[in-house]
Amino acid sequence: MKKHYALGALALSTAVVLGLAGCAGGSADAAGGDGGTDAATATSLADFGDLAALEEAAKAEGQLNVIALPRDWANYGEILDLFAEKYPEITINEASPDASSAEEIQAAETNAGLDTAPDVFDVGLTVALQNTKQFAPYQVATWDDIPAELKEPSGLFVGDYGGYMSIGYDSAKYAEPASLDALLGADYKGAVAINGDPTQAGAAFAAVGLATVQSDGTLDDFQPGIDFFQQLNQAGNLLKVDVTTATVTSGETPVVFDWDYLNAAHTADNPSWKTVILPGTGYAGYYNQAINADAPHPAAARLWQEFLYSDEVQNLWLKGGARPVRAEAMADAGTIDQKLFDALPEAPEDTVVPTEEQSTNAGTLLGEKWAAAVG
Repeated sequence: MKKHYALGALALSTAVVLGLAGCAGGSADAAGGDGGTDAATATSLADFGDLAALEEAAKAEGQLNVIALPRDWANYGEILDLFAEKYPEITINEASPDASSAEEIQAAETNAGLDTAPDVFDVGLTVALQNTKQFAPYQVATWDDIPAELKEPSGLFVGDYGGYMSIGYDSAKYAEPASLDALLGADYKGAVAINGDPTQAGAAFAAVGLATVQSDGTLDDFQPGIDFFQQLNQAGNLLKVDVTTATVTSGETPVVFDWDYLNAAHTADNPSWKTVILPGTGYAGYYNQAINADAPHPAAARLWQEFLYSDEVQNLWLKGGARPVRAEAMADAGTIDQKLFDALPEAPEDTVVPTEEQSTNAGTLLGEKWAAAVG
């Protein structure tokens, strides 16, 4: 039987880290749902009265600014289009779809006080922990379905969708790699790519993390992962091309380290593309949603959060190959798309995710050694 919700295991790894953010902010006072609600201080749907009242407030604002949401990332395109269809009175302004988590925060700081500032964020855990002062606490109506270890206690940031670092490959040209070391073989000459530079990109960083734990290392020291990619490079197998949908479709990057939901999405353009999560220790991660404390459209920002954590959109993450944070509760309630749930790649028995300290130390090490290792 597949372990669909094995990502829940990473909650144990992040519990201490999330606890560090617990004192970063508390719930702000907000007026009741009597028409005098200050959306910027609302911390739950109850502050508006009900969903209909929040919808009316958001429609009155008429705008929603999002940032760093690539349409081919975890089904964001369909999710954005559904929101636009459901709320035609609200114009979605999509900025910098390829921006990093850190660049999202920079955009908020640069545009502070302007109508162009992001209303909401989608960020990795390390960036979320480092920027809690930038976030407004908010607990969605489905708050109780979200594992405690995957949300900041007041709702400053909340895990939403996640996945495992995986290997995608063109099965018409390459055999499924049975292990990490298999990629060092001559069959994979000039074929193996990672999604970006691990000193800058989260998916590439995670690829080195996976290589570390698959090489019997620990997340306290990414050196074994760096060593693996150095060997891959020396074997002539490391392909130094940034991975995009276009490079996969064209065959330019035929074997790819990436999140399983991103690799799985390539099947739409290449039926022979397959995704494998290597046996042994897996490397997992969630992306987090947060509201900009200075959001120019605070009601729309909160409506967006309610929308993302609804059954309908949680199932759209699943359609995109990602594991929705409410999956376990939805499975128990019978509201999950069972066919899509059953289609997820089999999850590893053991899963790790780095703490903030481990991420920081790994980033420092990569900055010192990556370039020299891969030339």
